[in-house]
Amino acid sequence: MNQTYIFDMDGTLFQTDKILEISLKDTFHYLKSLGKWDSVTPIEKYREIMGVPLPKVWEALLPQHQNEDRELANDYFLNRLIENIREGKGALYPHVREIFRYLRENNCSIYIASNGLIDYLNAIVDYYELDTWVTETFSIEQIQSLDKVDLVQLIVEKYRVREAVVVGDRLSDIKAAKQNGLTAVGCNFDFAREEELVEADIVIDDLRELKGILPNES
Repeated sequence: MNQTYIFDMDGTLFQTDKILEISLKDTFHYLKSLGKWDSVTPIEKYREIMGVPLPKVWEALLPQHQNEDRELANDYFLNRLIENIREGKGALYPHVREIFRYLRENNCSIYIASNGLIDYLNAIVDYYELDTWVTETFSIEQIQSLDKVDLVQLIVEKYRVREAVVVGDRLSDIKAAKQNGLTAVGCNFDFAREEELVEADIVIDDLRELKGILPNES
């Protein structure tokens, strides 16, 4: 068997919500201290757009601000996320290590394709030692289009993947699978939306369910 699994990170492997709120509050408190924000932290707005690349996040959260302010917020937010990861304030979803171990024992290849930035992803991979099982982690920063379809295509081409399962919680993951001719598994986790998950080939509520869809050797 040479099955490939491509996982999303935020909301699929990593419980981003555990560090999201505190990091976002830190960032908007910082903007307030600079006189660049005078309202409440837009946490709900961020949850609505969770999963899109960070540059698009700041366009949505700071629509009236200049690009330099968005870049300032982006850099500060990223630093706070990384510090909170390194301080152990985040967490993987239940059974991530178990399913990774199982897939590797069944000769499957594992990759991560995320809209997260490189430094952020490296902090998670390093802290939780995910490279024990993951062959390579890919960031949206590697793709000029900032489109996860193209990011997954990069993995397919680099590793000459013939068949693969893309596992994620948002429509961008499902589209990335479908438009590359791959199987889409939707994770019904924290940030998932029912209207998006209906587009997936399979929907799971627990990562251990992946064991049930592992193809048999022919």
